[in-house]
Amino acid sequence: MAVKVKIPVPLQRLTQGKEEVEGDAGTIISLINNLDQKYPGLGERVSEGGKLRRFVNIYVNEEDVRFMKNEETEVKDGDEVSIVPAIAGGC
Repeated sequence: MAVKVKIPVPLQRLTQGKEEVEGDAGTIISLINNLDQKYPGLGERVSEGGKLRRFVNIYVNEEDVRFMKNEETEVKDGDEVSIVPAIAGGC
């Protein structure tokens, strides 16, 4: 069993149109690096220099990693990770 990762529409062109992919357990940053090997370009859109980009929100089982250990948050087999680009707007 692996970690399920939900991919937002803007990044699905990097995952051959897949809405959900699987990665290896470990930390969030190791998961991102693992996914970048399978889907080149994904890592640089989500992280930079081993840190998560501030305009990308990542949730593990619906918990925001910013309130956990950020990129060092542990993920295990069966966890569900969601990558959500931050959206700004207003009048």
